[in-house]
Formats: sequence, structure tokens, C-alpha cells
Amino acid sequence: MQRTRRKQLHTLGLTLVGGALGLSPLGAALAEEETRITGFYENATYVRDSAGLSKFRNTVQVNADRALDDRGLFRNIKFHGTFRGTYDGVYDLNSSEYGSGAGGSIMLEDTGALNPAGAVPHGGGLQLPNTFDPARNPNEGMIVLGENLHKTRGGVGFGVPVRPCDKDSRGCIDDYLDYSSNDLRFPEFNERLDFIRELYMDFDHDLPNGDIVSWRVGKQQVIWGRTDLFRVLDVINPVDFSRNNIYDELEDIRIPMWIAKADWRMGAGEVFDDLNLSFVWNFDKFRPHNLGQCGTPNSILDAACFFRGMNNLWENGGTVANFAFGDTATDFGPGQIGIRKAHMPSWSLSNSQFGVKLEGVYGDIGFSLNALTYRSQLPSLRGGIPAQNGFTGETAVWPYLIAFDIHFPRVNLIGGSLDYYSQGLDTVFRFEVAHTEGEEFANTLESRLFSESNVTRYVIGADKNIFIPWLNQNRAFLFSGQLFGQHIHEHEVERRALGKVGMPDWEQNWIATLLIKGWWMNDRLSPQLLAAHDFRAQATAVAPSVEYLFSDNLRVIAGANIKVGRGAREFDDCRSCNPWHPQTSAGQPAGYNLGLGGYEPLGRFRAGPIGMAQKEDELQLTLRYSF
Repeated sequence: MQRTRRKQLHTLGLTLVGGALGLSPLGAALAEEETRITGFYENATYVRDSAGLSKFRNTVQVNADRALDDRGLFRNIKFHGTFRGTYDGVYDLNSSEYGSGAGGSIMLEDTGALNPAGAVPHGGGLQLPNTFDPARNPNEGMIVLGENLHKTRGGVGFGVPVRPCDKDSRGCIDDYLDYSSNDLRFPEFNERLDFIRELYMDFDHDLPNGDIVSWRVGKQQVIWGRTDLFRVLDVINPVDFSRNNIYDELEDIRIPMWIAKADWRMGAGEVFDDLNLSFVWNFDKFRPHNLGQCGTPNSILDAACFFRGMNNLWENGGTVANFAFGDTATDFGPGQIGIRKAHMPSWSLSNSQFGVKLEGVYGDIGFSLNALTYRSQLPSLRGGIPAQNGFTGETAVWPYLIAFDIHFPRVNLIGGSLDYYSQGLDTVFRFEVAHTEGEEFANTLESRLFSESNVTRYVIGADKNIFIPWLNQNRAFLFSGQLFGQHIHEHEVERRALGKVGMPDWEQNWIATLLIKGWWMNDRLSPQLLAAHDFRAQATAVAPSVEYLFSDNLRVIAGANIKVGRGAREFDDCRSCNPWHPQTSAGQPAGYNLGLGGYEPLGRFRAGPIGMAQKEDELQLTLRYSF
């Protein structure tokens, strides 16, 4: 009876999937067809010299595929599902660093002449007339912003809660960065049903002129780009950077969305050897990148720590290092500075995302032309919100005040890609470019501390197999190189009395990557070297690894991830922006910024994701058993 019940539930589930896709007769047929089941179990254990165990991730993934008989107007009907569940034991095995026992009491730098000790505890700064209650924001379970990478060294700093949000709710932004212990341990089991990695139906329809329209509808990843590691055109799905920063394969860290995709396959013609027109409609509710959460092993750019600390300042008040007079730790009250809330776009047709791509083949050249309108998956901090004057208690919109809401602006993208195989060089060349309008960047020259700019990103890559006889006479090595570039068109920077002000992001920057991979022992042993270098940040990541196949089912990968070069960078922190004139004046007009700066908070944009991870060297061991 239980087996019959399970079969009924299985059939019902598949029928609902078919109905949701507008193909309800297919649902019943799925139960009659043979299913191909594949999958794997994987354990990833990472250790950092600075923190001990940083990952103990156990993953089970199951893939299910069915091919169905033709039905009416549709043929080549296929069903695919990928289901993934993860338990990361680091939050239990190393809870003093990343779990319920993380953080502690903190001291904040005070370089003012009145404090010979040079530091005060959280809650012990110079009190403004409207200050905060330490009982509401106690000195426990915190770190100083950026302390894992740098000392404060005369800049700003403040306490950041680091325990999961069910253990300590301070700084947890509703619906954005508010993960509980179980959300961190079991990341796929949430209200967005992320354990369903993919669940879609493929089917073709023949047009009278011989063209074919191919559909894929359901939860899926849509891959638009021709490059990896850093995305240029491949921006339809958001990315989960909390798994392993930028270093995991995009296939594993893209966040699948509910999408309808149609490809009009026109085939060969008089000019092109192949021509296709693709339409993509992402009708899922908006989803930003997962940047990690402060208190987790991976928080790209350390941005989540900044967000959490700033939300805690807004909600509860707190102490900020070296603030008043540019050198004295200062206690702010709630609602004066910080991040108020995140404006998460609700579901509507206007908030959905739509793209079109024309791609084809002409001789040895493959190309695409792309256009997409979407919501930025990265947050933008917009100032100009009502806040309380810490001296007078008056609530108003104060220009240049470091008080923000988080927004996700609408972005329009156009671009294209090209790949070319050179027979003479036996090399594949890849080119990709994307131009966007609507992106927003921090800008301390503007009264709301942000501005909009057009951005052009591009990549040039090449792949070549090269024989190195003295290493391996029977198998070539793969060499793959890429150069990524970014140009912010409306970039603004000015030199003021105490330093630079404006946009901390580099006007132009480049990141180069190199992959070298070899094979021995009938391809059972495969070492590789992956390196990435950020030119303006002067930071490099090197990731050597060795993969060994014990059998067709079992493989082990041992590796490391090492960063070298310059870490944190300094930039204007708006201490000298003078929003509450004349109380905050240093002799300058209201809102005039003198450019006093430090590592936090804007220096992270100059350091980039590699520079901000300089203290995150790891040894890594991954075991995967496939079935």
C-alpha cells in the first residue's frame, strides 16, 4: 500500500509540473516512460590558516531525465529535473568562528588627543546629545568591521554582529540578509525551494517553412556568455557567491530561476551557416546575488559585514571609531546613520526580465547579438532618506549624510560575442562585450552619495592545446587565458584638501585569468593551475589542484587557494562631508567634503574581490562519488 501511495504521489507531482507548463497531457505520460537517474554525493572540506575549518559541505544531487513520445504539435519532448540538498557542518564544528559562539566584545580605535589609551569599548565613545542605549546594542557577539583583513589605522570602524540571525537579530535586513542557523547549514531548503535546482520541459514545434521553434520552460539556468569566472553577458541568473566566493564553477553557483525560453532555429541560409533567434522571459520573483552574510566563511568584498553593521547602527545606534573631529570615537543614536531597509522588488510584469539574442555561424566564426532588460542583482545604496540630527534631534533629509536605503535599479544591456577558430594557430579565440545603462555606484561627490553611469565590460580569451613533450609525450596541455575589462563612463574623482573624493570604483580596470590543465595515467590524474590577477588592486589569487579518478564513480580533488599582493585600500569615508552644519563643520561650507578617508567602508571597491580576501588562504579537499 505504501509503495502504491508513493507512486500516486509521484505521478501527481509530475502531472502538476506538466500542467504548470501548459502541457498537462504530458504529466500522465511521464509516469509511463523510463527515467534516467544520475547524481552524486560530495564532501568539500576547506581549512584556513586564519580561522580553522571554513567549510564542511556535504551535498547530494540527483538528476532525473525522461524522453517522451511526440504529442500533437510537439516533438522531442523531454523532462529534466535536478535536485540538490546541502548540509554545511562548519556552523556546528567551528561555531566559535562562524556559528552561535562567533564574535565577542570589541574595542574601537580612538586616536583623539583626549584618549591616551587609543581605544574605547563599544558604547564608550564621545556621546552626542542623542545617543544609543548599550543595553539594546550590547558589546558582545561582534567583530570590528574589516578586522579580519586590516587594522583601523585612523579610519572609521564599528561593531558588526556575526552570529546567525536566529541567535542575534541585530543588523539582519528583512528579506535580504537575514539568514538563520538552518538557512546557513541547509541553504537549499528555504521558501524559494532552492533544493529544486532545475525543473523544466523541452519541446520542439515545426513551422511550415521548415524552421523549428524549441521551447524550454521551467526552473533553469540560461547561459548567454562564452567566458567563465567573471560574467559579461551571462547575467540572466543571479549568483550565489556564499558557496566559495568567485572560485566555484558558474554551473554550481548560478541561482536557477523560473524562465521561459524560445529558440527560433532558422538553420543554414544563403549567408549564414546557421542562424537562431532566442527569446528569454525570466518571470520569477526578483532575486539578487547572494553575497553571503557577515559571520559566514564567504562574504564577497566583505560587503555583507558592512551592510549588517550599518543596519545595526540605524536600528540600535552604536560607536564609530575616529569619527568626531576626524579622530574621536563617537556614539550615534538609532536612526541617525546607517542602512534603514532594503527595497526588494515585488513580483509584477514590470519587474520581470526579458532578453533577446540573435546568434549564428559564418564560416569559422560564431557570433551573438544580445539585448536584456533586468534588475541589477547587486545592491545600490541610495542616500537622501529622512534621518535624525544627532545634535539637535531634528528629523530631515540631510545632504551627504551616510544614511541609506538599499535599491536594485533597472538596468538595460546590449552586447555581443564572437568566437573564432584559427586553424593555422590551432587556437580558439573568444570575444565578448556588454554595455549597460542604469547601474549605480557609490559617489561621495553627490548629495545622495551615489550616481548612475553607463558601463562597458569586455573580455578577450583564447584556448589552445599545447604539447610539452618533457612533461607528457602523449597528451597535450590545455592553456586558457582571459582578460576582463571594465570602463565606468561617468566616472568622477576630485582631489580635496585631505584626499580624493568621488567614486571609489576604478574608472578602468582589468583582471587576467590563466588556466593550465594536464592529464596523465589515461586521464585519471589531472593537475591544474588557475590564477587571477587584478591589475588596479594589485592582488592575485592562485589555485593549484590535483584531481584523481579512483574509478568511474569516485574522484578526489586536493587543492589550495592562495592570495598574494596588496589587500585593503583607502578612500574617502565621508567623515568630512559636513551634513549637520555647523556642528560637523571643520571650517568648510555645508556639504563640502574635505576627503578624509580610511579603509572602511569604500576602500573595498578598490581592493576588489581578490584584494578583500587576502586573509582567506585555504587548503581544500573534495571527494565526489557519482551514481
